[in-house]
Amino acid sequence: MIHFENCSRGLVFAAALCMTSAWAQTSISYGKITAVKLATVENSQAQTGGALVGGALGLLSGRGQSSSNRALRAVAGGVVGQQVGKLTSSKQAFEYTILMGGTSTITVMTDEAGMRVGDCVAVERGPYVNLRLAADAQCAPGAKPPASASRDAEACTQAKDELLAAKDDASFDRAERKVRLLCVD
Repeated sequence: MIHFENCSRGLVFAAALCMTSAWAQTSISYGKITAVKLATVENSQAQTGGALVGGALGLLSGRGQSSSNRALRAVAGGVVGQQVGKLTSSKQAFEYTILMGGTSTITVMTDEAGMRVGDCVAVERGPYVNLRLAADAQCAPGAKPPASASRDAEACTQAKDELLAAKDDASFDRAERKVRLLCVD
């Protein structure tokens, strides 16, 4: 549902801005978790960086050796660097399968733990996807979202934007605490 609250009707430019902000709003729907699976998320950029650094170190370690020896060391260093990058860049996550409205399922991967099969969750979709535990009554057919749901979802989105925009450690730590407080129930 698109809300055009606080929009003036007179100006085309204002209407265009209003429509843009309406499309950026977070939608909230409810569903029951039907499956939870532990997953590993890997960062391919870290693996590529590890391979490049490892290859360069391997090449440097072959100084004064034959060109075939240097090439062999560079390849070996690249493989080792990629594996080190893979180990340091992978992290655990949870893959939740959610039955939406009793008719379709979606899968959401997140690092948020503590949700179980049978839990009712709010699925907030906008610039980010967020899962939030909800009262079982919210998953009943025809249930209306509470008035605070939209406000809570927007506060979570703002906290995540702030985290991504952090320029130093202090602002990152503060934004990370906000995300933990505002995005998880």
